[in-house]
Amino acid sequence: MRSSTDHAPTLLAVILLSVVAPATAPVSVAANAMTASGTNETAVSSTNTTTGSAANAPTPPAVVAVYPNPVADGDAGELVAVEFPDRTNVSDWALADGEATVSLPNATVSGRVALSTDPNVARNATDAPVLSLDGDLSLANGGETVRLLRGNATVASASYEDAPESERWHRTDGGRWRWTPLGATDFEVTRTGPTEARAFVLPDAPAVPVETLRAADRRILLAGYTFASPRVADLLADAARRGVEVRVLVDGAPVGGLSRRSANLLDSLVARGVEVRVLGGPRARYDFHHAKYAVADDRALVMTENWKPAGTGGHASRGWGAVVRDETAAGRLADLFAADADWRGATPWSEFRRGESFTPADGPPANETYPSVFAPRNVNVSSSSVLIAPDNAERALVDLLDAADESIRVQQVAVGGREHSLLRATLRAARRGVEVEILLSSAWYVEEDNRKLVEWLNGRAKAAGLPLEARLANPRGRYEKIHAKGVVVDGDAAVVGSLNWNDHSARKNREVAVVLRGEEAGVYYADAFDADWKASTGDRTSGGPNRVPVGLLAAITIGAIVAIALARREIRFEKR
Repeated sequence: MRSSTDHAPTLLAVILLSVVAPATAPVSVAANAMTASGTNETAVSSTNTTTGSAANAPTPPAVVAVYPNPVADGDAGELVAVEFPDRTNVSDWALADGEATVSLPNATVSGRVALSTDPNVARNATDAPVLSLDGDLSLANGGETVRLLRGNATVASASYEDAPESERWHRTDGGRWRWTPLGATDFEVTRTGPTEARAFVLPDAPAVPVETLRAADRRILLAGYTFASPRVADLLADAARRGVEVRVLVDGAPVGGLSRRSANLLDSLVARGVEVRVLGGPRARYDFHHAKYAVADDRALVMTENWKPAGTGGHASRGWGAVVRDETAAGRLADLFAADADWRGATPWSEFRRGESFTPADGPPANETYPSVFAPRNVNVSSSSVLIAPDNAERALVDLLDAADESIRVQQVAVGGREHSLLRATLRAARRGVEVEILLSSAWYVEEDNRKLVEWLNGRAKAAGLPLEARLANPRGRYEKIHAKGVVVDGDAAVVGSLNWNDHSARKNREVAVVLRGEEAGVYYADAFDADWKASTGDRTSGGPNRVPVGLLAAITIGAIVAIALARREIRFEKR
């Protein structure tokens, strides 16, 4: 369920389209990430009591997933997924919980099947064949052990506790079990070979996203948290008019609500032949669709910034972006887009907007101008990796930080607490002697919390003699505020993407990041970071980030105060 707090392989090989259809690609990275994060996962929740003695013995039947707490009234549609060897007659098999035993029908099955006493409802939750159970099997939401029986012998079992609504308890390829939303994906990290990327930062180079999309002649798949850019909207409509496949995917309930300005733009896109779909509602797999990427033919554009004037328009935020010119990276993002846009939780815009109310715009679009200090640069990379949350990103980033030998540069809006896994990995690196620099936003809505964290980090570094320093950013007129979520490790691995350093972003939202490996990419983003870092030494001047223009003070209204309250709520959960 959606939280109110701030969501080259073939598609079938990497997507979970149902509660019982796991990805065939390895998922041990995701499993390890969830273990490191302290989420509900165990390695000993399913057993098989009959095994083959020879290496070529048939795989024994196994319980592989349990769906005990559907959204439907009365938990209609509960099911248990079982993997059978090829052509198994199940007439003498049964399924048992703590209170009842239900016989399986007289049927011969192969592979994975779903067993349910509500087969008509269960078929809406799975693409696997559903066998009807004639009996009173009812899975307890508070916990249960489900046993697969042949005669009186238990062949396999699975145990769970406290079933979350609309989530499945399933076994990963690594042998661990965990809860994931119905239909959640299990993408593995995708790594490319040597390729070229176009590195850029914002607000310095707003032309790069536009140029990348304009160059497409086959497909544009644009994914975002919000969409409020008239310039990009016109570009997408022009592309659709010339025959390019154009699809847009946005979040249906960003913090603060969808604005009328955004709604009008999305209306105009649909009217001009662009497909727009919205993620959210009771079937949403993730709390927020917070990713910011696009696929333009065989180029993958990944950014920290939203599709709006303040972000990709270059009129406010410090952000990072990269265009990876690689078919494999673009293909992975295309698979991800299809997994999200074609999921039953995605709604066509024209259907979504019926009866929907939209929030007033919170002032005119950002229109400040800033100097172009850092020009975009084509860089050679030895490899690139596409990271996806909540599937694999947190574990992959922890591993990257744990492998640091020389330096770590971190530029973030904020950090979700002293115990966050990525901050802990950074501190571990400092204790190994790695030089660490952490630059956090000084925007008014995060300054108080960030200042406390900066003071704590610097105090800890001083007390323990760690080579670590943290600072609050001082834009000095080169940008308005930090919105980047960037990391540079050892000067030759740069992380660019939407993942904020907090648990909600890493574990509950859809996020995308790319890791560019190679000295040229590392130097580019390190230079941009170093300039922002150097500008942030000493006390902030009167022209720093906390100076409020007199005209703005005069313009503050009750509506603005409401907007400030919403913004505080938003940044608390790092959904920007």
